[in-house]
Amino acid sequence: MRKQVEELLSLMRERDIDLYIVPSEDFHQSEYVGEYFKARAYVSGFTGSAGTLVATADEVCLWTDGRYFLQGEEQLKGSGIRLQKMGEPKIPTIKEYIEDKLPEGGTLGFDGRTISVADGADYEAICEKKCASITYNMDLVGEIWPHRPVLSDKPAFKLEESITGESAASKLSRIRGVMKKKGADTHIVASLDDVCWTLNLRGDDIMYSPILLCYAVITMDEMVLYMDENKLSNGIKAELKELNVRVRPYNSIYEDVKALSGKTVLLDPAKMNYALYESIPGDNTLVEGANPSILMKAVKNPVEVKNMAIAHVKDGIAWVKFMYWLKHTIGKEEITEIGASDKLESFRKEQDGYMWPSFAPISGYGKHAAIVHYAADEESDIPLEPKGLYLSDTGSNFAEGSTDITRTIALGELTEEEVYHFTLVLKSHLDLAMAKYPYGTCGYGLDYAARKPFWDAHLNFNHGTGHGIGQLLNVHEGPAGIRHRVNVAKGEHHQIEPGMIITDEPGLYIAGKHGIRTENCLVVKEDGENEYGKWLCFESMTLVPYDLDAVDFSLLDEKEIAYLNAYNRRVYDTISPYLTSEEAQWLKKYTREI
Repeated sequence: MRKQVEELLSLMRERDIDLYIVPSEDFHQSEYVGEYFKARAYVSGFTGSAGTLVATADEVCLWTDGRYFLQGEEQLKGSGIRLQKMGEPKIPTIKEYIEDKLPEGGTLGFDGRTISVADGADYEAICEKKCASITYNMDLVGEIWPHRPVLSDKPAFKLEESITGESAASKLSRIRGVMKKKGADTHIVASLDDVCWTLNLRGDDIMYSPILLCYAVITMDEMVLYMDENKLSNGIKAELKELNVRVRPYNSIYEDVKALSGKTVLLDPAKMNYALYESIPGDNTLVEGANPSILMKAVKNPVEVKNMAIAHVKDGIAWVKFMYWLKHTIGKEEITEIGASDKLESFRKEQDGYMWPSFAPISGYGKHAAIVHYAADEESDIPLEPKGLYLSDTGSNFAEGSTDITRTIALGELTEEEVYHFTLVLKSHLDLAMAKYPYGTCGYGLDYAARKPFWDAHLNFNHGTGHGIGQLLNVHEGPAGIRHRVNVAKGEHHQIEPGMIITDEPGLYIAGKHGIRTENCLVVKEDGENEYGKWLCFESMTLVPYDLDAVDFSLLDEKEIAYLNAYNRRVYDTISPYLTSEEAQWLKKYTREI
């Protein structure tokens, strides 16, 4: 058995804990986490981004999803940990397992800072059924982790109004306006992107997302920012002081919240950990609802839209150079999945203001591309061949904003099926991009525009069609998104508003054969007003050609062809001035009139 597992079980016995949960999350339920928070990976040896370990006196299990079944089987060998393949027949959910294994009158333990409020409530309900107790203030993994990485100490940086289009003072004023309407005098904010957006601050504490480890408590006359003060320059400290923002140590929020009394507290339980929620004394009145900043930051102002458009031009230049290189290099020298991804990033690094990727790259060839969230590693990495389809889903953080783009590239000869499926995906993508819709429409009301070409052919894809994207924040951002099944927990149920930036990314995945996805970022724009009200439409921000080598044009209708031609002209006119003559000539071919 793995040494770390034995140490965890020993400590559980010592503390009389019958069942202990180790999730993958940090204290803020972030999509990506820093090295300090990889407790589950430390105990189990499993390094996939998603997974939950549950230890009992008799066995230790780890749940993960289909992306990581093969990786999990390999990395858990000899660990004494049993892999639980989520969604597979006869595999219990984590909560079902806990309810079954927790003894009557036993004790369930976890670090409450890493557990969501919703999951904590579910565990409370299980414990109530079993007459069991909860211990949520023990970081057992931290006690057995001798050389645990320290929390990030990288410096914070400020985004100027020339990038954000709004001052921190204005944002705080707007938030306080919402607080007043809701009758709240105190607002606790635990989500990193909300705090960073409010203060126009950014950092490098979280993998991929340029945000800071922090909390905040906002009242009507001050804001308390909980973070490592050493990360702040003297200039930033001075500006915070002018805003009446007081800086306190990162973990001090738990004791400070315990001291609240007689307050009316606005909080978002979907964006808060269980320990912090439980720290609020009972004599306070809770007003639960979405953080006001969530919608505010989702609706980009004209300055933000302008800057994110600049970021997409830079990304477009890099992508066109990559496509040109890939088309001219395939079959002449070995290119692997990882090698292709690295080459694309090298072109991005050539662009002014490039920072780092906005999410973990997906680079899959052939059957690997059929795995929706495939992540190539040293063992799975395969060479690309001059045939079939290659899928790349990547994004960048530039000084002006973040990008997210997927293109599927024909590397040579294609089968009829590959061409047919590629064209269906393109039809779907174009049909959504062309949509016009009345104000008040939600994402699930638009999803059919994308899925109709698939459903007509009795085909489908099992992921959302689009998500919001932040400006140098999280690349996946609520509260609006496009999907056919409403999932309120994902925060993608809000009506679409002008200024939102949302992806358009339908796909088709044929197991063992190929995967195809096409993705652009779209900005929501007003499209007139009449007796039926205001109308909205999309405009593409992404400026990268689609691979015309893989298209059956006979399957496109007149409107789709007209849109494609107009898009191609825009791509060529915008991107070609930044290319070599050879690259520009190639781009002219791939943006030609159909």
